[in-house]
Amino acid sequence: MPIAKQLSVICYGLLATAGWASLAQAQIAVKNQGYVPFSDAPINYRTHPVTDPVAKLQELLDHGTVKLDYEPAHGYLRSVLEKLQIPISSQTLVFSKTSFQYKKITPRTPRALYFNDDVYIGQVHDGKVIEVVSFDPMQGAIFYILDERKSDHPVFERAELDCTQCHIAAGTRGIPGVLLRSIYTMPTGTQAAETAAFITSQQSALKDRWGGWYVTGTHGSQTHMGNVVVADKDNPEQLDRAAGANVTDLRKWIEPAAYLTGSSDIVAHLVLAHQTQMHNLITLTNYQTRLAMYAAGGNPLSDDQRKQYEKPAEELLRYLLFANEAPFESAVKGDSAFTHEFAAHGPRDPKGRSLRDFDLGSRIFKYPCSYLIYSEAFDNIPEPAKGYVYHRLLEILTGREQSPDFAKLTGEDRRAILEILLATKPGLPEEWKKYRKGAIS
Repeated sequence: MPIAKQLSVICYGLLATAGWASLAQAQIAVKNQGYVPFSDAPINYRTHPVTDPVAKLQELLDHGTVKLDYEPAHGYLRSVLEKLQIPISSQTLVFSKTSFQYKKITPRTPRALYFNDDVYIGQVHDGKVIEVVSFDPMQGAIFYILDERKSDHPVFERAELDCTQCHIAAGTRGIPGVLLRSIYTMPTGTQAAETAAFITSQQSALKDRWGGWYVTGTHGSQTHMGNVVVADKDNPEQLDRAAGANVTDLRKWIEPAAYLTGSSDIVAHLVLAHQTQMHNLITLTNYQTRLAMYAAGGNPLSDDQRKQYEKPAEELLRYLLFANEAPFESAVKGDSAFTHEFAAHGPRDPKGRSLRDFDLGSRIFKYPCSYLIYSEAFDNIPEPAKGYVYHRLLEILTGREQSPDFAKLTGEDRRAILEILLATKPGLPEEWKKYRKGAIS
């Protein structure tokens, strides 16, 4: 099997197949030569101006407003995280060979991955570049690399050509995006031959998650694929899942001092699994709406053109409300500051409630509606799709929509989410404002 097919690649831990290996060539050798999907109107992926967080940071670096600090042990990593407001506690560690720097990735030297609501950062121990995916409000995933060598003028270089060959695929829903994979990992870090790979999202059962990853924290009697490698190459799917369960100390596998923290927090993993596909669905709805409107050419949309954006918008709505979330069999608890730090960033209603509040007993969040509803990317979903999503969301939260698809949402859940959004979400449509006014009067 060729190396390019063996690698489960993350553009920041977000796994596709072989993307970063090609990305290095694209960035350093061929750069912007060749075809990239969605390069033409109306998306103009390669030429449309971007305002993602990394693009904004690069502008500040270019103007000398800020600078990146270098340290021998971790290069620019700590400074990059600080400037982009990415918590160190978001660190997750992946030991499958998931980078063009795959030769340096092993179960002893995993890659470190960090994220916030908009940006994903990956660093390979003793690697040559930091790997970056930054989400633009209109264009979705934008790929960058940052040379790890000390420089007077460090530059985030956009890398798109070969990276998009793998990051515009079925697993990313056909748009520039990100995804997580769980694989049966050999002691070398490669995927066991002829074994399944699982795309990880909030809908994935825990038993199928995190193959090739380290996971720290506790989760009771339920098990997953993390923290262990294939012991019998003839029977690779017979993992010793119990040996990887409820791990709170990685010192028998790695040298913690080589990383910013010794944790690979299970709660950070859970949030990451939700967030990656949520990002993709927002981008998909955005793209399909723009394509439909462009095809209509200013004329009224046809039925097929309406369906073009309504289908992803409905899928986005279900994911937004965790309609198909896989339940936990027992409570989950992280082992870092991530749970507290993540929840602390949420806007809160007068009752002190936030969409970033965790449950972790039977599901991820206490109020099952994605915090990414506050993101610039969500706000930039074009009309008429954004209005469609808001209208459907109000129908569901007010109880007018009672289809089985949303049966997991109790009346209490719906009321709480509705009240939180009415109190904290800027820019709500007129329909929501009228509802709020009627509810108050």
